[in-house]
Amino acid sequence: MGIVKKISSKLTRQFKYLRRKLAGRIGLLDTFFRSARGNRILIYHGVCQKEHTKFNTLFITEKMFEEHLQFYKKYFHVLSLDDFFNKRFNSEKFNICLTFDDGFANNYKYVLPLLEKYQMPATFFVTAVRKEGYNILWNDFLAISSFSGPKTFVFEDEVFHKNKHKTYISSKTKKTLSETLRAQGFDKKKQLMELLGPAETPENAFEIEDYWLQMTAEEIKQSAASGLITIGSHGFYHNDLAKIPTSDIAWELNASRSYLEDAIQKPVTQIAFPYGSYAAETISEAGKAGYEQLYATEFIHPEDHNNNQMRERMGVNPFITTHNQMYAIIKGKYD
Repeated sequence: MGIVKKISSKLTRQFKYLRRKLAGRIGLLDTFFRSARGNRILIYHGVCQKEHTKFNTLFITEKMFEEHLQFYKKYFHVLSLDDFFNKRFNSEKFNICLTFDDGFANNYKYVLPLLEKYQMPATFFVTAVRKEGYNILWNDFLAISSFSGPKTFVFEDEVFHKNKHKTYISSKTKKTLSETLRAQGFDKKKQLMELLGPAETPENAFEIEDYWLQMTAEEIKQSAASGLITIGSHGFYHNDLAKIPTSDIAWELNASRSYLEDAIQKPVTQIAFPYGSYAAETISEAGKAGYEQLYATEFIHPEDHNNNQMRERMGVNPFITTHNQMYAIIKGKYD
């Protein structure tokens, strides 16, 4: 019965999306979009040319992103994160703010030119791994290595094997390698990266760099100089700031801010917690480090709703059409 309900639920959802897609195409949702009021902060990640979910299921194509911008231009009011934080909303439209996590070079390559074309502001939340000589985040390294890496290997006396979904699973704990590493500091992640070797092989490095390459300090600087982009922190190593020791949290927050401020020669007072994950210590240390605006996905404590420094954000769904995405933004949830 459980399987039947699951299939029925999936089919119902697919029918809703199809019906909404068709209604949007023939203009039946136009009044709904124009009359919508409210506000939402959106989370994008990477933007690429094709096969957007090949390595990372949070990516969208450049074509889809431009469709989103055209829709925003027609129906919504797009404002900067500072304006959003200070509630400088347009009362005659639905208000949205665009944010991009992880600091991908594709944000500079594809996103910035489109934002300039449509004259829309956004915030790039960037890590500081470039300062340590890395041009890839550990989780992107792992995603790409799951395609090109060995079927089985031993790490920390634990055997990991690649399943049919190209995901490394522990034979001992049955946890994914990603889950295992996320609970660790960067030293363990570094050891894993050294064990598996280069994530991108010489023959396909250029071809797949849109999926993993991090922005350089110069690209961060030029993004900030555009006048449309605000630069915020996304941690130093892209560690989970709810799982590492408090002393490490403090170091990451301060070192990340220092790196970004050196790059753009402007104050950096905004941070988006990697994975949207945080704890009470994370909030406390962020305040001590000089961050004034803290961004999560969903609040995890009731009192967080009363914290004037914090805001929630909503992730974009790469698997649905533009009309369905815009409908979900207004409703604040996915069907």
